[in-house]
Amino acid sequence: MAALKAWFDRRGWADLIVGLPYLWLVLFFLLPFLIVVAMSVATKTPTAPPFSFGGEHPWINFDGYARIFGDALYVRAFLISLGNAALATVFCLLIGYPMALALTRVSRSWRNILLMLVILPFWTSFLLRVYAWMGLMGKSSWFNTGLTDLWNWVVPIDWAVKSIPMMHSNFAVILVMVYTYLPFMILPLYASLERLDPTLDEAALDLGSRPWQVFLDVTLPQSIPGIIAGGLLVFIPAAGELVIPTLVGDAASPMIGRVISDQFSQARDWPMASSVAVALLAIMVIPTMAYNHYQARAEGLK
Repeated sequence: MAALKAWFDRRGWADLIVGLPYLWLVLFFLLPFLIVVAMSVATKTPTAPPFSFGGEHPWINFDGYARIFGDALYVRAFLISLGNAALATVFCLLIGYPMALALTRVSRSWRNILLMLVILPFWTSFLLRVYAWMGLMGKSSWFNTGLTDLWNWVVPIDWAVKSIPMMHSNFAVILVMVYTYLPFMILPLYASLERLDPTLDEAALDLGSRPWQVFLDVTLPQSIPGIIAGGLLVFIPAAGELVIPTLVGDAASPMIGRVISDQFSQARDWPMASSVAVALLAIMVIPTMAYNHYQARAEGLK
């Protein structure tokens, strides 16, 4: 007992503080993930819960994983999800990079105000913001009317329309996802750009480079870690998004999050839903692990 007390006095508090995050991950990530993996190899039954192992059913059943690649519904849902998430990530980058770069070029007082405006949407309910976009994309809204007038002014008369169909389309899904996840792109980019040495840009200008050359040769390469981090923070949650596609998306072109939800709640095929969830997690983890590997490798070379 005395030895245990001595060890705790010497290392206990440090180990306890370090171990709490690991305990949290084990309880609320690893164990739930293992439960989902176990359900993914179970067999669907009419019992409660609606899956079973052993007995008249096999202990390990890979039918769910086989159906992912053999059923066009799941393949199409994965492709739609990855395509929408990729487009949302690209648009977030195109919009967020100039905003993050501008944040690093303003004075400290204005920088704090602008950063607060970037994170201000987080203070509002996520559902409330999605419902606000549903109102904006309605046929009689000023947003839809303005875009329709702009469209009719630009295109020939033969292509004129009375209103632009926005709701229940992939366009609406991508638009709302870009709005929702834009801060996740801006903040990592700002953190990366803010650490850059401005004297490098000045030296390049003094050596005769044009501003666009300075950006391409000096600023952009050094901000690649921020681009990758922001891209992952946007792409990963966007690919598995459920609420936005359900409220503004097309039911005929569901994203994978909607498919998983329907399999759990309506079809009550928990093994199939778990198989799709594990496959989605694998698709999300692979690029993250690759990024961490190359980042660690680059740090080691330095």
